[in-house]
Amino acid sequence: MKTVSVSKAHGGVQGVYQHSSSVCACEMTFAVFVPPQAASSPRPVLWFLSGLTCTHANVMDKGEYRRMAAELGLIVVCPDTSPRGEVDDVPDNWRIGKGAGFYVDATEEPFSKNYRMYSYLIDELPALVETYFPADMSRQAIMGHSMGGHGAIIMALKNPGRFKSCSAFAPIVEPSTAEWSKPALSLYLGADEGKWNYYDATRLVEGGKRFPEFLIDQGASDQFLDEGLRPWLFEDACDRAGIPLTLRMHDGYDHSYNFISTFMDDHLRWHANRLTLSGSSTVGAAASLQHVATI
Repeated sequence: MKTVSVSKAHGGVQGVYQHSSSVCACEMTFAVFVPPQAASSPRPVLWFLSGLTCTHANVMDKGEYRRMAAELGLIVVCPDTSPRGEVDDVPDNWRIGKGAGFYVDATEEPFSKNYRMYSYLIDELPALVETYFPADMSRQAIMGHSMGGHGAIIMALKNPGRFKSCSAFAPIVEPSTAEWSKPALSLYLGADEGKWNYYDATRLVEGGKRFPEFLIDQGASDQFLDEGLRPWLFEDACDRAGIPLTLRMHDGYDHSYNFISTFMDDHLRWHANRLTLSGSSTVGAAASLQHVATI
């Protein structure tokens, strides 16, 4: 692993790092904000998964999370959204290929070689975070935007013992039936739509997966609301399953980072409240801000 950049922010360290991924078979880049409290004790980890066409840089540059993360003492990890470099792509379609990994493990060639974002985020990248950063891996939360909201929710539902809380901004809640995600799932997972359910939040709940609660913020003026997002489908599934879901619709807000940054503090506080309910551990106690800055 190598350091791309580090800079001080709100008393903590915002870094960007790169490593050779064995899971995605390419170079991967990710960002980590380490709060000032990490100099004395390991801190809880909050994952932010970005949306279509994005990289780690979008939320890092426009998400406005560092001030509140520093106040609350949260490590924030911002991964990329897909494999990069010399990998297969569909350059004339922003909904498939680079920037559109959909947080699945592709099973169909040629995408199965590199497009394994689910395993990358569940197995490989957490191991790096645990090794190189002052992270309390017993206290993890996950959130995301749009395609990343889809990724956050499915990862929480499939790994309820790992994540203490999950929230989303304008998530794709039923990608198996949304017109803007079906082509990607078909290319990544094949024509058998039954296999798509493994990565579909609404279908997972209908199939018996459970999580303690969810928070979703959605802009009522989002241009993708009816075509790709449709949070009411997930709301109905959660209601039938008895899963508490707070769905907040916000008049006048769209799909942009202006919307995300407006409610980012709310989400960070929400996660912090739930992360503090679990005990801390000594995982990563040997790490320090100085160590993080010199990887």
